[in-house]
Amino acid sequence: MPHNTLQRIRAEYLEMPGLRLTLAQAQRLCGVERTVCHAVLERLVEAKFLCKKADGAYARSSEGEVRSQPAVMTGAGFDAALQSYPRLDPKTALEA
Repeated sequence: MPHNTLQRIRAEYLEMPGLRLTLAQAQRLCGVERTVCHAVLERLVEAKFLCKKADGAYARSSEGEVRSQPAVMTGAGFDAALQSYPRLDPKTALEA
């Protein structure tokens, strides 16, 4: 199983929250044979990184259902969350 295909698919799911791909869509995205793509997707399912939905689409396992109301984070918890993202500066992010 090509390691670079596994890393490519994993990276796509990490970069795009909520991404759902069918086998055919993932195959087109990566430009690999169907059997290779299927093996990679199933390996990511076995690793619990992806899950296969009822409609056959593959999605991130950790994303779960969409909440009806987003959690509100303020104060020190918000500052700590912002600091965990290296691309964001908490001081400038709060000014926007």
